[in-house]
Amino acid sequence: MNPQILTILALLIGALVGAALGWLAGSRPAADLRARFDARDAEARELDGRFRQAIVELAGASERAARADGLADELVHARAEYGQKLEAVQREQAALVAQMQAGHAEQIDVVRREREALRAELATLRANAENFDEQKRLLIAAREEMLTLQEILAPTNVVLISDEVYEHMVYDGQQHQSAARFPGLVERAFVVSSFGKTYHVTGWKVGYVAAPAALTQEFRKVHQFNVFTVNTPVQYGLAAYMAHQDAYLNLPDFYQEKRDLFRAGLKGSKFRLLPCEGTYFQCVDTSQINDLKEADFCKWLTSEIGVAAIPLSAFYGAGFDQQVVRFCFAKKTDTLRLALEKLQRL
Repeated sequence: MNPQILTILALLIGALVGAALGWLAGSRPAADLRARFDARDAEARELDGRFRQAIVELAGASERAARADGLADELVHARAEYGQKLEAVQREQAALVAQMQAGHAEQIDVVRREREALRAELATLRANAENFDEQKRLLIAAREEMLTLQEILAPTNVVLISDEVYEHMVYDGQQHQSAARFPGLVERAFVVSSFGKTYHVTGWKVGYVAAPAALTQEFRKVHQFNVFTVNTPVQYGLAAYMAHQDAYLNLPDFYQEKRDLFRAGLKGSKFRLLPCEGTYFQCVDTSQINDLKEADFCKWLTSEIGVAAIPLSAFYGAGFDQQVVRFCFAKKTDTLRLALEKLQRL
């Protein structure tokens, strides 16, 4: 083809393309299309970024899941191994017990019989201990009796609860024999005493317990959830009063005078006086007055005569009745004389 014609055609085509591009550049719809394209392109880039991040997180989750599966397998294996070992130990224990029972059946029977005998002995000792302080004779334990008790308890693991709340109310020149005086008793004894009894403030309900460290450690476990503590002012008051030893050292003479007055006043009555070597109680037999049981007698005596007493049957688990009641002579002298006038008329 002629080169001139080609040149003319190229010029015409360039002019047409330039005109078309110029028209498109100045057209409003083309601008909107471009904007939408750019917006979609931006959204596509954002979605692509989020997609890549999700892929990374998924890979991490897969790795953690794989580790969890591994731990679960280890746990299942450990449980199975523990179960096997536990069964083996239980079988060994059962075999040892069977072997011991087979080889030592005779010894076991001997131990069992000794244990039953000891339980019976302890039941007797417990019954005596529970009523020692409230027995109708109100006798003071002599040194020889405490030595005998020490000898009886020596081969046992018995724990002694020694109620010594009336330790300072011992009469006729006798001496209180505390469990704390005897080496074989003090090592196993809870010595219980009462500030209320000693200092005439029974309404304060304050006492104390002395025992070896190992025993008090166990005692405090019970005390924590039973009494817990005593109000502070009362403790300060008692601590200050304890500095005055005459307050308790003179108690024997103080109460013996009241005891002698009360016993002398009832000597010619129908009440049969029982021995009173300690405490501030006087027990009497009422069988010569009427046939009422102890509780009924005390109700009658209070309501009809105007004098209060305590039935000893209240201190026995089965309500054992002996027609014996207990008077308290820890009263003012005028009060005692008035009570004696009423009781002498019976």
